[in-house]
Amino acid sequence: MEDHGIPAAEYEAIRQMIASEESVVGIDAKKTHIIILHKLIEIEKRLKALEEK
Repeated sequence: MEDHGIPAAEYEAIRQMIASEESVVGIDAKKTHIIILHKLIEIEKRLKALEEK
């Protein structure tokens, strides 16, 4: 497996979470985008909290 800088267990958990057998590319694009957007919103909230300190 290539070195992606993510611990193997975490990588596998993410891979399983976004996998889709129905998709030509093997992932559920909608679910993937929702996860990414959710994480970006979390980062934005944390950054705002840090800036307010």
